Amino acid sequence: MTEDTTRSTGSVTVLSAALAAAKAEGRAALIGYLPAGFPTFEGGVRALTAMLEGGCDAVEVGLPYSDPVLDGPVIQTADTIALEGGTRTKDVLETIRRVAAGTGKPVLVMSSWNPIDHYGQERFAEGLAAAGGAGAILPELPVEESGEWRAAADARGLGTVFVVAPSSPDARLRIIGRAGSGFVYAASVMGVTGTRTSVGAQAEDLVRRMRAATELPVCVGLGVSDAQQAAEVAAFADGVIVGSAFVKRVLAAPDEDAAVDAVRELAGELAAGVRSSLSGVAE
Repeated sequence: MTEDTTRSTGSVTVLSAALAAAKAEGRAALIGYLPAGFPTFEGGVRALTAMLEGGCDAVEVGLPYSDPVLDGPVIQTADTIALEGGTRTKDVLETIRRVAAGTGKPVLVMSSWNPIDHYGQERFAEGLAAAGGAGAILPELPVEESGEWRAAADARGLGTVFVVAPSSPDARLRIIGRAGSGFVYAASVMGVTGTRTSVGAQAEDLVRRMRAATELPVCVGLGVSDAQQAAEVAAFADGVIVGSAFVKRVLAAPDEDAAVDAVRELAGELAAGVRSSLSGVAE
């Protein structure tokens, strides 16, 4: 049985405002990612806050899960550390609450579908909204089966961000463009998360096709690792999403204070990239 795929009408105010502000400056938005509870609960809160203070326009807080579909080995390592440290859904929501309240910037959750479904869709939407979250990125939730979640999210002003891939046909992009809210997450390449030496020409073509199917901003992730790549993606996308590169900085740091400094520094480097002369949001 399929669900209605009409576009969500939630306000998603903070997220939409941040993306619009970046576009008004003639640049792409910068969105960073870290799992909650990594390297510790407090360390995760501090690191995510530092990323926003260092130059990110928004952050995604990962809900650690033992059997992710999209995550590559780097993020899986971080999830394992978080889970072994006792991170649970309530800790993810508390991380979102603290980071959102401390910065006033958009904080989303990125999660496999099973933990949310197990927790309860209404209950999770209520908890995310109460924490000040801006929305959820749900790469495993089929749009045709998303009606219950989108109703719960829309009622609370939460965005529902779907993921599209280079293999997605145009008809599929149109369905997702109508159903999603906040922005569309465009996976730059096929496969799992991880930094790459090249983001790939597929990403630009995917953004072009997605823009023909929706008025939502289109943000590109999977593979961006440095300022040069961020600038390249920013030249054709509305947002640049960086995850594994931040996780690697934390993993390489000798202690928690150094990890916080490292992600703040990387955020600054990437922010300079999206603001460089190579970047510019296409109309």
